[in-house]
Amino acid sequence: MLTFLFRRLLQIVPTLFFVSILIFSLQQLLPGDPALVMAGEERDPAVIEQIRKQYRLDQPIPVQYAYWVKGVLTGNLGESLRVKVPVRELIAQKLPVTLQLASMAIVIAFLIGIPAGIVSAVKQGTAWDYGANLFALWGISTPNFWLGIMLIFLFSIKLGWLPASGYVPLTENWRASLASTIMPAFVLGNAIAAILMRHTRSAMLQVLESDYVRTARAKGISESSVILNHALRNALTPVITLGALELGTLLSGAVLTEQIFSIPGFGKLIVDAVFDRDYAVVQGVVLVTATVYIMLNLLADLAYVLVNPRLRG
Repeated sequence: MLTFLFRRLLQIVPTLFFVSILIFSLQQLLPGDPALVMAGEERDPAVIEQIRKQYRLDQPIPVQYAYWVKGVLTGNLGESLRVKVPVRELIAQKLPVTLQLASMAIVIAFLIGIPAGIVSAVKQGTAWDYGANLFALWGISTPNFWLGIMLIFLFSIKLGWLPASGYVPLTENWRASLASTIMPAFVLGNAIAAILMRHTRSAMLQVLESDYVRTARAKGISESSVILNHALRNALTPVITLGALELGTLLSGAVLTEQIFSIPGFGKLIVDAVFDRDYAVVQGVVLVTATVYIMLNLLADLAYVLVNPRLRG
């Protein structure tokens, strides 16, 4: 297990190196001059020149990249041009909000999607199968913004059970925090649950037709044990992959849902930084997002080994 982990960690280093080059290179292609943005409306030539020297914009691009990487390795992601706050602090403020929302959404998706996929595969051709497929079709087809608005109308306006918008940190009041995030988490988890259901069903159908499952049944093992201990264990590999990728997508792509429910998360930070041409924030956010994706893939690899030890070789 340690050898497997060490081998995967060695693969992460060059991946992060090439990702950092890509992020910095693409940043150079964005329109506009950072010095002009920081100089404000007056754009005094002396001020612009001073800004170029201060932020090393007058240096060759490889030199700028070297200084940027040095800052990243020491935890310095630069300073926001718009709010004059270190990028590290902005990420530290916004990322936990989206982490909470994404974690709740992925838990909801797994709790709904995997059992629905198992039931659909085991009860193939029955009303349970048709009902699960109908749920999957509804989940994939329903726009997040429409579902969010409908949930606000029902549970906030009509019933008054949940707050319509806003966010309360877990450290302040965990009950209020869960109440403020359960609706957006369900909106995000709904579509993922539908996708997970389809993948779980497809994987289970393949596994249930395999020889070792037929052998287990021939030995007189109970059907529940065959499904949970033999079939599901081997069908989880593609589901784990999908879950890791979807969690990474939630961390960077939940901006629409966050906007509907007025949640100050990571997705909104990304969009605001792009529109404001806040270069340091864009670089920092994209780098953190890419790192999270890579780490989630590492966790997925480790989960493969736990589910199927034969993959360690």
